[in-house]
Amino acid sequence: MIPALKIIFILLLAWMSYIAISTSLESSLFEQWDFLAGIPWMRATLWDFYINILIITLWMWYKEKSLFFKILWLFLFVCLGSIATCGYVLVKLFSLKPGEGVKELLGKVAG
Repeated sequence: MIPALKIIFILLLAWMSYIAISTSLESSLFEQWDFLAGIPWMRATLWDFYINILIITLWMWYKEKSLFFKILWLFLFVCLGSIATCGYVLVKLFSLKPGEGVKELLGKVAG
């Protein structure tokens, strides 16, 4: 199960990085913000994004011991969204010891 999760999250990280970079090269979020902010679905999408960030952050704060890393990951989650989320999950997947699985991934407090 863990090798499959590693592959899935690597692919998701690569895909979201590609989408973010190619979209940024095509269109500036900052130049179009006034227009985008006027679209109700854009506002709903932002609320959805930040609620998800809150949920992921609560899980990360449970797992991490270091205040520095808690703040760093929070910053990355807010700025990079799913790119940072995939990165965080990959860090945790690659730090699992042999024989550990999803239970340790989700519930084990980082050392």
